Amino acid sequence: MRRLAICIILLCGFAHAQSKSGVPDFSGTWAPYRGGRGADPKLAPPPATPLVLKPQYAKPYEERRAADAEATNRGEQLATGAINCMPYGMPSMMSVAIYPLEIIQTAKQITMIQEAFSEVRRVYLDKPQMPIDDVPPTYHGRSVGRWQSDTLVIDTVGIKESVQYQRIPHSDRMRLTERMRLVASDILHDQITIEDPVTLEKPYTYTLAYRRMPDYEMVEFVCAENNREYVDDQGIVRMRVREK
Repeated sequence: MRRLAICIILLCGFAHAQSKSGVPDFSGTWAPYRGGRGADPKLAPPPATPLVLKPQYAKPYEERRAADAEATNRGEQLATGAINCMPYGMPSMMSVAIYPLEIIQTAKQITMIQEAFSEVRRVYLDKPQMPIDDVPPTYHGRSVGRWQSDTLVIDTVGIKESVQYQRIPHSDRMRLTERMRLVASDILHDQITIEDPVTLEKPYTYTLAYRRMPDYEMVEFVCAENNREYVDDQGIVRMRVREK
């Protein structure tokens, strides 16, 4: 009886992770998962590959990162698009602090909704990707996906050059390749590879991990016009002092 009970539990978990079409079911809400002490190392995201920028981009990047670190040490914050209610865009929207990500999966499209700023991204399944020059630049680009066994492979192009991930510069030639798969019934990995022949010496790959949040209901997140903070001439975020 004990063996039977274990089999039933395993089958239920497997069924939960499968859609009716036989491909994995990513539907639901997912919270960022970074492992930690006592966590199974197989479930935590692997380390990123080295970031190697071309020389003309490496120095400005390092200077900007150093300025970020100095501002943080002073208890200050350098401005980002978020201060002006701008979307994070791709690939940053796939992991914003502790905010969850909702995935809605259908046969023709996978829709991803980030709770932070209520950003929406659409992945069109089994459609050809457009030539990169024909894709109008947007915050999230154009994403098409296909299933390779238990892995969803997503190709994204057409991301605005002003949209950056961790200050990494990119050109209009940038391409993102994602490989999303379940490493356990409640743990999802998204391996993201950034390719850019203009700014990068070689592709940069990192992995995000998520834990399923059963029964979680997404919260509305509206970024209203910010009238209490401003950016000074040094790029520092400041609070406006109300006059008495």
